[in-house]
Amino acid sequence: MPSDGSRRGSDDVQGAGFGGLLRRHRREAGLSQEALAELAGLSVDAIAALERGRRRAPRAHTLRLLADALRLTEPDRLLFTAAARRESATPRLPLRQPPAPTNELIGRTTELNATTRLLRQRITRLLTLTGPGGVGKTRLTLAVAAEVTDSFQDGVCWVPLASLTDPATVVPAVAESIGMQPVESTRLVEEIAEQIGRSTMLLVFDNCSHVVAQVGQVCAALLEHCPNLSILVSSRELLRLPGESVYVVPALSLPYDEENLESSAAVRLFVERATARGYEPAGELDQVARVVRRLEGMPLAIELAAARTNAMTIAELAAELETSFGILAGGPPTASPRQQSMYGAIEWSHALLTPAERDMFTQLSVFVGGWTLGAAAAVLTGVETRVQALDLIGRLVDKSLVRVIRRGGVARYYMLVVIREFAADRLRAAGQTEATEERHARYYLSLAEEAEGQLRGPEQREWLDRLESEHANLRAAITWSLGTGSVAEALRLTGALWLFCNLRGHYAEGSTWLERALQLADLQPPERMNGLAPACAKANLGAGTLAFLQCEYDAATELLRTALKQYKELGDDAGTALVLQRLGGVARERGDYEAAEDLHCESYDLYESLGDRAGMAWAHNHLGFVAWLRGDLEVGARRCRRARDAFRVVGDGEGLAWSLISLGAIAQYSGELVEAEDLLQQSLALSQRLGYREGVAWSLNQLGIVERRRGLTERAVHLLDESLAEHRDLGDRWRSASVLEELAAVAQQRGRSDYAAFLLGAAHEVREVIRAPVPRIEQADFDATQAAVESSLERRAFRAAWAAGRAAPLVAVADGYPGPDAPADRTRDPF
Repeated sequence: MPSDGSRRGSDDVQGAGFGGLLRRHRREAGLSQEALAELAGLSVDAIAALERGRRRAPRAHTLRLLADALRLTEPDRLLFTAAARRESATPRLPLRQPPAPTNELIGRTTELNATTRLLRQRITRLLTLTGPGGVGKTRLTLAVAAEVTDSFQDGVCWVPLASLTDPATVVPAVAESIGMQPVESTRLVEEIAEQIGRSTMLLVFDNCSHVVAQVGQVCAALLEHCPNLSILVSSRELLRLPGESVYVVPALSLPYDEENLESSAAVRLFVERATARGYEPAGELDQVARVVRRLEGMPLAIELAAARTNAMTIAELAAELETSFGILAGGPPTASPRQQSMYGAIEWSHALLTPAERDMFTQLSVFVGGWTLGAAAAVLTGVETRVQALDLIGRLVDKSLVRVIRRGGVARYYMLVVIREFAADRLRAAGQTEATEERHARYYLSLAEEAEGQLRGPEQREWLDRLESEHANLRAAITWSLGTGSVAEALRLTGALWLFCNLRGHYAEGSTWLERALQLADLQPPERMNGLAPACAKANLGAGTLAFLQCEYDAATELLRTALKQYKELGDDAGTALVLQRLGGVARERGDYEAAEDLHCESYDLYESLGDRAGMAWAHNHLGFVAWLRGDLEVGARRCRRARDAFRVVGDGEGLAWSLISLGAIAQYSGELVEAEDLLQQSLALSQRLGYREGVAWSLNQLGIVERRRGLTERAVHLLDESLAEHRDLGDRWRSASVLEELAAVAQQRGRSDYAAFLLGAAHEVREVIRAPVPRIEQADFDATQAAVESSLERRAFRAAWAAGRAAPLVAVADGYPGPDAPADRTRDPF
């Protein structure tokens, strides 16, 4: 039975705090803090923190070490442990709470759902929200913290780091946020971990890009020692810790068409912020869409732009942004400098880069529309290998200055436009723009010339897609060559790309490129043109081909005849044969079938002498095309079958699509509608896979005729409307006229004679302008349609509709015929 003194001691102990009890036992054992720390295997700081109450919830392991070092009896151990439990059960010091948002969160439903699920379901214990400056990381972090509060019974603690300038202050800032009063200690991270202990809480680090290394060290230690802790981080740069889950915060959704502008989060944000400024833009959503598209949906940029509506119209704002992002400034004076302008936001990230990263960052601005790893390694200085380039680009990706898209097994990198402009300014300031642009242009010249040789073979689609993905860079390279008077590069680049422009439907742009390159060549002294005769011939061939495709027949003929003369002077039979083929196309569309056949036969003979199987296949295809257009279906079928079989062997997708189109047309004019549909569906699918727009347009045209012949007029209208839109966008007026005449036939079948007359008038106007007659194979259908329309309408009504069609812009024809008495701005449903 214990003595009265022992009993009195127990009562005293039960009323004491754990820190006081520890101090008493230490003194009774005759130990200093240093001696106890040595015996227990703990630090002196840890002993001091426990005695002073700075650490109030020691772990069980720590209690055992202390009890053993103090040689406590079993009753004293129980009392010692009970005191520690009472201490841990007392209310904790208050956690710093997340600040209250100052405005509504717009358009982040998907992001909220994805991030809160990760935290609520404990799928991850460390979640980093990353993205470039101005994308809205902090605002989304606040929303996430508010959403998941109920899932963390011990609370959410907010650790703001934006204002810190010294990395050494990170740990004290964490201690302060969790309610500790930190003192100088070498074990402050461990003390924080012991304070958190087994608490189920969320620790939120906001804006840690500039102290990311220190934050990473703290997070690693806390996650290791605090099993119920979860951490949410907002940072432009990743922590790169094991177990880190990364959520890249996207820009706000942009309007995908003009009919759904209000559904765009970017538009809604601009409208809300402009309205708050006293400017109501509801009636100018088309201009708002221009602004937010230019800003690529970046929230900070949108808010800064909306603030400018206090002094500008939205149309003026949109026009200003087309040339510069300099007006994206003037944020709230209470905001940090990086929140007061977009350049300030980017400068904050730029300042954190290493010299090598800065050099890479500025040079990458030379790329337009993105780049591949190979392009970066070839163009940029300061990197000698692809591995070096990959390492630096990867670091810029991790720091949210570069983004990556993975598609078709290829990683492609790009900068947001406003970031690229900032980097380009830095490149100019360093005096490196001219040299970097020259290396960029030479790389894309080599790419274009390599691709040129692959655009007729089995890898045609892959190379077309590659050139399409590099379209903006190719455009920039051509602009450089023309702007610097680099005539050789200009001719070689544009000449190498004309077939790409042909196949992907970039007729107008390709024509402009070639025209300017040829004009530049005309201005050069003869000595500068030495060795460039082949490039000039190819450029004339390409320019003539694209002019022909846009039905500029006179210009095409002049250019092609120039190319023909040049190729003959060079003794280049392959080039000569290709020019003859294009001249045959001009003659065919102008209705001179005999001349077209002669030209294609001459082309065939040259290809045969060269042993060029692909060229011979194309000659067969064109001869078959001429044959069925003039009504000789049997000869046309025989020629096109030979072409089809040859194209399959050589792997020419464009040629195969064309032979299938011709065979499908021959079948439908022969009344074999099932066979025609099968062939045309094959050509349509192949053309769509290739991205070959002319093939798509022709296939839809012929499928529309098939459906009209079957009496399925609604389906016919749909197909023909699609075909007309494609031909019109391409600039192919010859085929547009034929599609209009087919639509007229459908309109007449559906009892809309007035609209049919309107369409016939529109087609007549097109044919008169381009001076191309109705193809002979289509003449019978055309005559039948016109006769039916004329017999269905009074002469005055027919002439009025016909005249209205002739006067209507081609782009408006499909909208319908308003009638002779309707207001000029009103049309009615054509069908």
